[in-house]
Amino acid sequence: MTEFATIESRVRASFARQTMMQTLGAQILALAPGRCVIRAAIAPHVLQQHGAAHAGLAFTIGDSAAGYAALSTMGLQTDVMTVEMKINLLSPAVGEALEAVGEVMRAGKRLTVVRAEVFALSGERRKSIALLQGTMIPVDLA
Repeated sequence: MTEFATIESRVRASFARQTMMQTLGAQILALAPGRCVIRAAIAPHVLQQHGAAHAGLAFTIGDSAAGYAALSTMGLQTDVMTVEMKINLLSPAVGEALEAVGEVMRAGKRLTVVRAEVFALSGERRKSIALLQGTMIPVDLA
C-alpha cells in the first residue's frame, strides 16, 4: 500500500467516526494530498427560516473539508483539530446539495493554514456561496 493510500484510509476511517457527518448525510467525494471535497444534500432538516440551507451546514462541511485536507498532509501518528475558522457567506445556499472544497494553503510544523470554498449545486449549476479560512493544528494520537 502506498503512503497516500494509508493516509486516505485513515482519513476515511476518521470521517466515518464523525456522527455529525452521518447526521448531515455528508460524503467525501475526493481526497488528494492537501485537498478534500465533501458533499451533503440540502435536506429538510438543515434549512433556515427562508428555505435556504442553514449557514451551519456550509460551515460544518467546509471546516471538515479543510481539516481533512490538512490531515492528508500530516504524519501517520497525528490527528488534526481546528484552531480557528472564519466564514464569509456570499449568497443564500439554495439548491439540491452543498459541496465544500478544502485546500491546504501552507503546512507548517505546528500550524497549517487552510481554506474552503462551498458551492450550492442545483442540476448543472454550481454557485459559490461561502469562503472559509482557518488554521489547523496536529494532535498526537498517543
